[in-house]
Amino acid sequence: MRNSTPTPALRQARQHLVEHGTAPSGAINERLARSWQRSLAAGLLPMGRLASVEHASGTELRHALARNHALLAHSRPVMEYLFEQVRHAQSVVILADSQGTLMHTLGDAYFLNKAERVALATGACWHEDHRGTNAIGTAIAERGAVQIHGAEHFLDRNGFLTCAAAPIMSSCGDLLGILDISGDQHNGHPQTLGLVSTAARMIENRLMESTCRRNIRLHLHGYAEGLGTVAEGIVAVSEDGWIIGANRGALALLQMTAQGIGGTQLGSVLDVRLTDLLMRHRRRPGQPVQVSLLDGTPVFLQVHADPALLSTQSVRSPHESEQAVKDALSSLDTGDLKWRSAADKARRVMDKPIPILIQGESGVGKELFARAIHDSSKHRSGSLVAINCAAIPETLIEAELFGYVSGAFTGAKKEGSIGRLREANGGTLFLDEIGDMPLSMQTRLLRVMQERMVTPLGGGRPVEVDFALICATHCNLRDEAEKGRFRSDLFYRINGLTVHLPALRERTDFQALTERLLSDLNPDCEVHLAPELLGKMSKYCWPGNLRQLASVLRTASAMLNDEENCIDLPHLPDDIAEDLLLTPSAQSTLREKQGPQNLEELSRYAVRQALQSSRGNISLAARTLGISRQTLYRKMGDQ
Repeated sequence: MRNSTPTPALRQARQHLVEHGTAPSGAINERLARSWQRSLAAGLLPMGRLASVEHASGTELRHALARNHALLAHSRPVMEYLFEQVRHAQSVVILADSQGTLMHTLGDAYFLNKAERVALATGACWHEDHRGTNAIGTAIAERGAVQIHGAEHFLDRNGFLTCAAAPIMSSCGDLLGILDISGDQHNGHPQTLGLVSTAARMIENRLMESTCRRNIRLHLHGYAEGLGTVAEGIVAVSEDGWIIGANRGALALLQMTAQGIGGTQLGSVLDVRLTDLLMRHRRRPGQPVQVSLLDGTPVFLQVHADPALLSTQSVRSPHESEQAVKDALSSLDTGDLKWRSAADKARRVMDKPIPILIQGESGVGKELFARAIHDSSKHRSGSLVAINCAAIPETLIEAELFGYVSGAFTGAKKEGSIGRLREANGGTLFLDEIGDMPLSMQTRLLRVMQERMVTPLGGGRPVEVDFALICATHCNLRDEAEKGRFRSDLFYRINGLTVHLPALRERTDFQALTERLLSDLNPDCEVHLAPELLGKMSKYCWPGNLRQLASVLRTASAMLNDEENCIDLPHLPDDIAEDLLLTPSAQSTLREKQGPQNLEELSRYAVRQALQSSRGNISLAARTLGISRQTLYRKMGDQ
């Protein structure tokens, strides 16, 4: 929107920034203050001269156009439509690449003088480092839509403009370019930002449909009528159910971040199986179906898939499709004998009234294992209700699990709640981190397990429930029970079959596991580890287990240049690369010899020692350090 602050006030704020290094408090919004600060750090002054590098050469521009051929092809029709909406406002519609170089402009710029027309011509660079605060450069820096009006521009020479720009993102969450509308400051309109943002979403959707046409695409919206509109979410899914692409609408709807793309199974965000969706689509092509998010929110979904892919899927008989579902556990099997033994044991009891207890360090994949058991069992037609017992506040866990009647407590919903235990009826209840469940709740859960009846909070009528039970913990529940921190009777009730998932350092399938993760993270190309690096990584202790490995591989994949497909040490995060250059004994010797040098190093040293002593057991390490699990997770993130 047009800033209501008078131009002289903005100029005074910029001058205050130049003289004192900070903008006066309350004079401008935070986003503008950050941009001005970056402009000043780049060596720019409001009344100063422009940097020498302002325009791409002919060769550089040709290379930029070639690199962004698909972006240009899908943007031009949208830009033409957009220009028709702003033609009367003497504006220019601009497409810039991810570095701020203008690649295509549309409109009549003759309301500008000759020098200003050159500034808005193709080849000009509007990165913040060169032009200071401006819609294109600031949208790049903030990775979000922004409007810069008049004197909000850091450089006084750009104050004649009013600009609104929105980023264009790829299906993997990467910045592709910027769509911008620029015009004379006297013709600025607050609706311009919404207009350019909508147009950018249109381009993103067209690009995604083009680049993911060989994948299964799921179009999503909260209303059936929203499918096919610019507001719909679009998800690209691999044949084995991994989310390999998503537009911003889908990320918001599924409560995901771009970092989750490539490492998230469809079943972990939607309460539906891909095989079921494809079967429905074959029966009634193009027909929207209603599914649910894992929290029960209804969503309408439409399948789009290449006919050849559907033809391949359709040759399977119903019996073969059923067998594929029952083999969900085998889809996670990459060859480790300990892991395979745990899966074989789980298969033998999963269709019997025997609870399963999964034990293992944090990050070994206990939730994935539980989901695979559910998808392989006769309960797969029901819901998998996953509850993290450590994440629910103790004051809310009773209402969350058992539900409540209307007016049961202050702040309760007027219509009450059925509770997560009743949601699991007919399916599977997965209690993660059950060792952290408060003792008072353990008593009530034990009663449910014995009676198979749930009584809502507030005195509602008991309701019968029937579900398979899977629990998981990184604790040794037997020891916890002996120490009185876990009810022994509940332990023996949930301990029908205990399976132990090995830590990553104990597994024998590191190479196959790494290849599988890299394939999932890089669906469009074959990425591999350099042989020497693979050897070093296979000997690393991996305190964060699979979660840490997947994070490292995701970062390393992002560091590859377009022409690279081999990950080596320079692509890894610095801390991991440094650790891999030392042998385990050398790491230990170096730490003992040097010791912590300051309070910050002392804190990191204590966290590492506690984690090593507890063999990755987060709760035990937190108790050793005398801090909460949440504080320990935060300190681990700062390592």
